[in-house]
Amino acid sequence: MRDKLLKLRAALEAAVETAEGSAAIVELDQSAVGRLSRMDAMQAQAMAQASGQRREEMLRRITAALQRIDDGEYGVCLKCEEPINPKRLEFDPTVLLCVDCASQSEND
Repeated sequence: MRDKLLKLRAALEAAVETAEGSAAIVELDQSAVGRLSRMDAMQAQAMAQASGQRREEMLRRITAALQRIDDGEYGVCLKCEEPINPKRLEFDPTVLLCVDCASQSEND
């Protein structure tokens, strides 16, 4: 699982580097760009910023999962301390809760 997390982290870090220009400040010079083009650029900027925030959050989750591996706590539900189903971990290696605890958390 460590290898999967490291590969996922490398892919996200590469995506962060390539996307940095997309979130740049939109030029508001009306002589350079029309109003609709500016609106499109602002929308693209907002979408790039939201994507960047999701990537950063995933990087934090990956770092935490790698730390749990190092600490010998990986694959254990943080709430009930029971083992998390390996298929659940295969689907999302950063998951913190077993299915039952995750369902309870969503209903609370």
